[in-house]
Amino acid sequence: MPNQINVSISKRQLYLYQNNQLMKTYPIAVGRIVTPTPTGRLTIINKQPNPGGPYGSMWMGLSKPSYGIHGTNDPSSIGQAVSHGCIRMYNRDVLELSRIVPIGTPVVISS
Repeated sequence: MPNQINVSISKRQLYLYQNNQLMKTYPIAVGRIVTPTPTGRLTIINKQPNPGGPYGSMWMGLSKPSYGIHGTNDPSSIGQAVSHGCIRMYNRDVLELSRIVPIGTPVVISS
């Protein structure tokens, strides 16, 4: 498998693997206690640049409806548990990641 994304909710980090080697680590924001980030094996199913609203410069939809990896219009939220369950990244980071990973990339989210 050429690319895989692993997300650690507790560490608030997203790890990009290429050919089973860690290539990059990104800081993220995750869901609040009342709207937690789902765990499990998901897939990137679509990409939408400049989706508007609070989603920053890029939306990458996950195979669980209504959840995604996206940018933010509130960079101070990165590192916090503040989202409605989505994985938030700095805009520059989500743009970089979206250029690397194709639709169909597996995303493994663990607590």
